[in-house]
Amino acid sequence: MKKVCVLLADGFEEIEGLTVVDLLRRAKIYVDTISIMDDYIVHGAHGINVQTEDLFDEVDFDEFDMVVLPGGMPGTLNLKNHDGVRYVVKQYAKEGRYVGAICAAPTILKSLGVLEGRRATCYPGVEDEMEDVVLTETAVVVDENIITSQGVGTAIDRDSGWRRKSKGNRRFHSLLIVFHKI
Repeated sequence: MKKVCVLLADGFEEIEGLTVVDLLRRAKIYVDTISIMDDYIVHGAHGINVQTEDLFDEVDFDEFDMVVLPGGMPGTLNLKNHDGVRYVVKQYAKEGRYVGAICAAPTILKSLGVLEGRRATCYPGVEDEMEDVVLTETAVVVDENIITSQGVGTAIDRDSGWRRKSKGNRRFHSLLIVFHKI
């Protein structure tokens, strides 16, 4: 069974984080919510508190096939400043495992060098932080194992593709090319 972990930090965008969890679980895919904070309760950007299943230090990330980074502020900054998150994201990218980043979270990938020479998209307000990335204006971009999307409005489309990948659909790669139409 494929496994996905969603990393949550105080200030995360609730729709981006929880839509991933909701849609994948409806598709019977294992999803673990992981707090990078010192508490299982993570405070969303709009005042919604979420109880996670695990704390970052409790997790064996070798068990997962995909890591998801929701955007939101200051959630993106909290993720970007966490040493463990930076390590996991770099390892997943290097090993060819899927890394997903929504809204402002692609700036995390950029800061780690993961997007060097790759196509990506991001929230229009953070484009200035994406120097030397081949930015597109499409809602969702898939470049090999890296999936980026612009924000709240693209969270459902992105997850539809991930549902197919996680179920092992052979056509996944070609479906991801037209992600937002799935």
